[in-house]
Amino acid sequence: MPLHWKLVIDCADPHRQAAFWGAALDYTVEDHAALIARLLDAGAITPDALTEVDGHPAWRTLAAVRHPEDPYDPASDTGLGRRILFQAVPEEKRAKNRLHLDVHPGPGERAATVTRLEALGATALREVAEPGGAWTVMQDPEGNEFCVH
Repeated sequence: MPLHWKLVIDCADPHRQAAFWGAALDYTVEDHAALIARLLDAGAITPDALTEVDGHPAWRTLAAVRHPEDPYDPASDTGLGRRILFQAVPEEKRAKNRLHLDVHPGPGERAATVTRLEALGATALREVAEPGGAWTVMQDPEGNEFCVH
């Protein structure tokens, strides 16, 4: 039986990363406010684990995005399919990613997608043209590399 998985990305600001990648991929930014309220009411968490994002409570060190067509738990808004979790870590990014996302907007859409992602806060680093294809290497707002094919 295949294993369920999620991609976890270490970062400095998980909510900024979730907002960027949610918009970049047209994914849903998860809203854990209902889960947080239940856990607060039960005394299972304390307010110091929380922050406020767009007027609602959110985890201070975690944020996630999920594919809008995949199943999710309505009680927690946690995705059960394609999902990226951003977690705050104290270390800064220091080197090239060992793992990165490739974004595939479709034939003839790369330039428009690069422009849209730049408007969201990404930076284009270089264009690559090889016998196997062409792509743009970019960085997200925290400097994580990804490619647009």
